[in-house]
Amino acid sequence: MYVRDTIAAISTPVGEGGIGIVRISGPASLQIARSIFNPKSNGGLKSHRFSYGEVVQPETGDLVDEAMAVYMKRPNSYTREDVVEIQCHGGTLVVSRILSLVISQGARPAQPGEFTKRAFLNGRIDLVQAEAVMDVISSRTDASLALAQHQREGLLSRRISTVKEGIVYALAYVEALIDFPEDDVNVAVETDVLGKVSPALSELDALIAGFDEGRVLRDGVSVVIAGKPNVGKSSLLNTLLKEKRAIVTSVPGTTRDLIEEVVNINGLPVKLLDTAGIRESEDQVEQEGVRLSLDRIPKADLVLFVIDGSSSFGEDDAAILQAIGSKSCIVVRNKSDLPLAVELPAECTAPVVAISTLTGEGIPQLRDAITNAFMHGHAIDGREFVALSKARHRDALLKARESLQSFVENLEAGVNMELLPVDLRDALDAVGEVTGETTADDVLDRIFSSFCIGK
Repeated sequence: MYVRDTIAAISTPVGEGGIGIVRISGPASLQIARSIFNPKSNGGLKSHRFSYGEVVQPETGDLVDEAMAVYMKRPNSYTREDVVEIQCHGGTLVVSRILSLVISQGARPAQPGEFTKRAFLNGRIDLVQAEAVMDVISSRTDASLALAQHQREGLLSRRISTVKEGIVYALAYVEALIDFPEDDVNVAVETDVLGKVSPALSELDALIAGFDEGRVLRDGVSVVIAGKPNVGKSSLLNTLLKEKRAIVTSVPGTTRDLIEEVVNINGLPVKLLDTAGIRESEDQVEQEGVRLSLDRIPKADLVLFVIDGSSSFGEDDAAILQAIGSKSCIVVRNKSDLPLAVELPAECTAPVVAISTLTGEGIPQLRDAITNAFMHGHAIDGREFVALSKARHRDALLKARESLQSFVENLEAGVNMELLPVDLRDALDAVGEVTGETTADDVLDRIFSSFCIGK
């Protein structure tokens, strides 16, 4: 239940910094701010104007810190409630003291995501936009940030809204025919209704089809670099990272542990995992590294199978290829600066990219191949890309599509008119789960509990 009390929290990260922000939202925000903040100007706190002054202990008048305060009168605020933000010097102690003062004057500590939850409950944003707020904060590449910003701005919500409009039109039409059977609402009901439902189905198909690309932009992907010793796996990691992260020597078996780094590849957040060279060994430490490498291959989203293009395809290579199995894979033929000597077996049907970690040849093509393995050739231009990125959204829209398709089939089969609204209402409820109109309270609690406190 939404309790219209006043909440407060620190909205900046813990630790030392240039500024710290204490945010207050609710009906007593202005009253609380006035009790602890003394503005230096006679104008006091005016809506949407910064005021310079001092935060003081209300009982004694002792100075806590000099600060800036801004009052945002409802409904023109983040939560559509009265909001006050106090900006003081950054530092754990001073910010905590100001928050304690605010709470002592009648506010309560905010729960994780409670400010954004109030923005949602007060109708300022829908649930898609609310969830996108955390995606904006956690974005790791320009492309994933652009996708999150598009969702936060409502571009995805508008596409979902067109689906809803088609369903609502069809439901109103069918219910009118049921309620007023003696009136000739439209003898071409099937054509008219399908003219609205068909575009809604097409839009659902397009949104669902784009989920895989949206998901990988939001969550990133796991890519394992696998191969036998001394084929250039660590050199490839360093080249993709554009820094010397892994030790590279001519001695086989130098890498014995897993090295994990996140890199931006053409806008795609990629978690690269450099593994120990896979081969038969009597060394117990190396054996453990090989075991860990083989254990990670089936868990990866993609395997970069690195081979030495200047030598033959040996037994160790064959064993690695067998371990990869049907896993998505790109064969990286390293040492293209040397004469070609390797010949891949017929069972290896994965795409091949020739590179040289020594000269940099083929690295741009490899980066493109990694991106295309997940984006399937779709452009991820941040100015245009709008997609689903959460399984919750995808699953709800799959239910909506199933119900809408059932409605079309029943309509065309001449099913009793009074049964047709059931599928349409189910579709409408499923769409509402995405935007928050029909989302269960426990789901809402789970979503907002993943937010940071103060947001």
